[in-house]
Amino acid sequence: MKILRRLGPSPAERGSLSGETCPDIFELSDGSFAIIGTEATAALDRKLPADASRGEDERIIVISRETLIRAKVDIPDA
Repeated sequence: MKILRRLGPSPAERGSLSGETCPDIFELSDGSFAIIGTEATAALDRKLPADASRGEDERIIVISRETLIRAKVDIPDA
């Protein structure tokens, strides 16, 4: 599996002072996506809707609204 491309602008382009430790979204060679964000499993796990669940190997990751909205133009429709 390889990272093909970043979706949306880089952290520096979004105003990060360091440009190094900000949320990011990447498209992977297998068609899935990788997210860099704040790990929030402990805070949100019990608050998931009744019809949602998380596997033992899955984590709840939070990214800013701005990160996702600015990546929208790069997210494929299919």
